[in-house]
Amino acid sequence: MIKVGIVGGTGYTGVELLRLLAGHPLARVTAVTSRKEAGMPVAEMFPSLRGRVDVAFSTPEEAKLTECDVVFFATPHGVAMAQARELLDAGVKVIDLAADFRLKDPAEFQRWYAMEHSCTDLLAEAVYGLPEVNREAIKQARLIGMAGCYPTSVQLGLLPLLEGGKQLIDTQTLIADCKSGVSGAGRKAEVGTLFAEAGDNFKAYGVKGHRHSPEIEQGLSVIHGAPVKLTFVPHLTPMIRGIHSTIYARLTPEGRDTDFQALFEARYAGEAFVDVLPAGSHPETRSVRGSNTARIAVHRPGNGDLLVILVVEDNLVKGASGQAVQVMNLMFGLPEDAGLQVVPLLP
Repeated sequence: MIKVGIVGGTGYTGVELLRLLAGHPLARVTAVTSRKEAGMPVAEMFPSLRGRVDVAFSTPEEAKLTECDVVFFATPHGVAMAQARELLDAGVKVIDLAADFRLKDPAEFQRWYAMEHSCTDLLAEAVYGLPEVNREAIKQARLIGMAGCYPTSVQLGLLPLLEGGKQLIDTQTLIADCKSGVSGAGRKAEVGTLFAEAGDNFKAYGVKGHRHSPEIEQGLSVIHGAPVKLTFVPHLTPMIRGIHSTIYARLTPEGRDTDFQALFEARYAGEAFVDVLPAGSHPETRSVRGSNTARIAVHRPGNGDLLVILVVEDNLVKGASGQAVQVMNLMFGLPEDAGLQVVPLLP
């Protein structure tokens, strides 16, 4: 049985980890940290976990994290890099759901997250947590920087078109028009995510620059083997969960004779958590709510030279905690879908 520690168990990604791990056949949560809530039973804060999670919050000092097999960081940026080395030295595997180990360039990290990276030597070792791209590296890793929610959807949407240096699309004019529910902003009191502010409303944000942009471009460039440029525009939608990404790619002359439906179906045929829908489909966020599945549809309007890829995922599951459990399964040689066979909720 894998002994699991969670640092920062009071946020949305923390409670989502607890929900998924409560049903995991081969993992058991032994420590959940929160300085403010230390001593409080987890199920008291989250009644949905009554009878499923019997641990209490504890301070990091009391949690005995070095006795765990793996520790998840469901914390703000900057926390994992301050504690990762001690855990790694103790033989504990580390999975960070924040951005501390996503970007390989520490200068880029400092630019976008307004803090200096405190363990740049570990960046070279850290593996990017997107299983459909880095499955074999994840299996051998001890430190994972999980992919962000928006970057997961965009990279999955473009992966079949770019990997192996394919020249099917113009890699310098890509556009990702993405929408997220308010839970993507985290579990904190903030005016912009109050129900009266976000409900019955729709807006773009971060158009001049968003911290997920360098992560997406870094990932796509690695997939392609050459620099890729993308315009990324996120939007806030009046729903709790879900991401819908509409991606636009201009075809090259080489790509115009490609059967893109067949290309996507072949690429994801063996993937447990990527579902390529039939031609002409329009995926809905509610079709993945609560599950670790991403659904993709490929369109070529008017059989022209513009490809439109639609991707939906639950930002808290495939976009965060579910994908982190998927990564844990790979790291410990478990079935990749262990604890993740969750049917989406409808309605």
